[in-house]
Amino acid sequence: MRDIERLVDGFQRFQQQYYEDAPSLYRSLRDGQHPSTLLIGCCDSRVDPAMLLGCDPGDIFTVRNVANLVPPSNMDRGLQGVLAAIQFAVEQLQVSRVIVLGHGQCGGIRTLMERGTGSRPARRADAGGEPDYIERWMDIAEPARSRVLQQMPEATPAERRRACEQASILISLRNLEELFFVRRALEAGRLTLHGWYFDLAAGALLAYSARADAFLPIVCPLFTELG
Repeated sequence: MRDIERLVDGFQRFQQQYYEDAPSLYRSLRDGQHPSTLLIGCCDSRVDPAMLLGCDPGDIFTVRNVANLVPPSNMDRGLQGVLAAIQFAVEQLQVSRVIVLGHGQCGGIRTLMERGTGSRPARRADAGGEPDYIERWMDIAEPARSRVLQQMPEATPAERRRACEQASILISLRNLEELFFVRRALEAGRLTLHGWYFDLAAGALLAYSARADAFLPIVCPLFTELG
């Protein structure tokens, strides 16, 4: 019950801030939203996009899922909820940028990197077991896993996971570019795509640079990495 009370108390603080102390914001949002940014983030409870970026309600249109993935357009209907949200943001809300925000210590990527190991045996419905929806979803990022294993055979598991977390962001960017409505907006010059990575342990924010083909810091950590 204490957890429920904490949530209710949180809503009351929200109510005080936005409906009593500064009601103009929600007055302006009653008739619609006009965010300039679509952010595709992870559903990890430690990585709340609005909190990380200091956003007010209405600032960003957010799509969250396991491992902040964008499925390819040719996947089946069971994965089209994410694509529908992206299409709505691009076509109806006319956002000017899309940010794919990955992060360190991602549980989805950990699951992906543990495929075929004793710590996580595969469980598929077509093999007679219970369906594993996480495994199926993480198929989207399998090319990132394969690339990391091929290019980093001597790396530690932690180094491989970090590399895969970043490589999966690039897969999502590529899948975005293949969506017809995204491609049309890119060609019209009204949309840009960005890949960001939140280093959870260090408290830093990195962005993908196509020129350097690497994730480079745009906000450096204030202190040494958390122990």
